[in-house]
Amino acid sequence: MIKIICLGKIKESYLTSLIEDYKKRIAKYHKIDVIELKDENNLDIEKDNILKNIKKEEFVIALTIEGKMFSSEQFAKKIEETFIHYSTITFVIGSSYGLHEEIKKRANLCLSFSYFTFPHGLFRGILLEQIYRSFKIINKETYHK
Repeated sequence: MIKIICLGKIKESYLTSLIEDYKKRIAKYHKIDVIELKDENNLDIEKDNILKNIKKEEFVIALTIEGKMFSSEQFAKKIEETFIHYSTITFVIGSSYGLHEEIKKRANLCLSFSYFTFPHGLFRGILLEQIYRSFKIINKETYHK
């Protein structure tokens, strides 16, 4: 299973459409669940809410600006290799305040997509697109570059 834990609800319909489209595409390959938690504007409360949604047997990837960067092919390989040992990969997207250090410590991997800062709704769509791209790569299916 792919699980994405994120803070805040998406208000823009164009982003909701993007996110739903990629969730449907991913669902052809793997079960996916997006868990939207309330944006508390308090890292300690957000940390507790996030940790309540993570089981100890899950492989956790925290999305952080200081994390490791991968190419799409490397990301696909990481997903493929991780599913050999774990049944669930959980991605955590923090709030505009970032992620609490305890979440980063709990993570098996801290991952960065860029040094840029992205709006959270847009980044959710970018993450889903890269997950979908990974499944296309893993299954040796064509997908635009």
